[in-house]
Amino acid sequence: MRLVLKYGGSSVATLEKISKIANYIKGLKERVEEIVVVVSAMGKTTDELLKKAFHFTDTPNKREIDMLISTGEQQSIALLSLALNSIGCEAISYTGYQIGLRTEGEHGDSEIVSIDKELLEKALKSNKVVIVAGFQGVNSLGDITTLGRGGSDTTAVALAGVLNCECKIYTDVDGVYTDDPRKNSQATKIERISYDEMEKMSRNGAKVMETKAVVIGKKYGVPIFVGESLGSENGTYITN
Repeated sequence: MRLVLKYGGSSVATLEKISKIANYIKGLKERVEEIVVVVSAMGKTTDELLKKAFHFTDTPNKREIDMLISTGEQQSIALLSLALNSIGCEAISYTGYQIGLRTEGEHGDSEIVSIDKELLEKALKSNKVVIVAGFQGVNSLGDITTLGRGGSDTTAVALAGVLNCECKIYTDVDGVYTDDPRKNSQATKIERISYDEMEKMSRNGAKVMETKAVVIGKKYGVPIFVGESLGSENGTYITN
């Protein structure tokens, strides 16, 4: 059995939270033979990096912005790999470039074209947890590109499509709701939702899942689970 997990935002905001995720993954490895983990930047790292870029100019070069903000994910994957290895769970981290995640389109909002799964398969067969930087890839010019808002979700679902397995997106919320539960006390959690319904909600402003990720999930028939990081498995499934 294999599985793709995704952690991002506040779930990897501190070293303590990364340690908790590492311990959870170590336990999961006893039940799931092959695990790929996609990680976003820690907390507000991307915002902080953007502030530094805008210190110099109001119109920073988009190529250099992608080069800059992609380093946030690189920190996260290395730290999670270090945390896992320190507790006896073999892990290895890769950037989007290293796994051959090819993109096209504009800097800051690129689309995934293909993923070379050979390196991933080799690492998985060696019994290591594979940790991949979300949100980033490389274009035909060899430039680092980013995938836009929610890009790590897109990376995770695309990897699950290539590896033919389920994708679990762990976030700040415990599933998909009929409305924003922080604004509407009458909002109820949805246990199962179709790709089409989820895509419609995403296009209408629901931030729990990125539209691109839902579209890729539908294209490759990837079962997507959305739930709270380190919470119960009582979340929402996005399927046919």
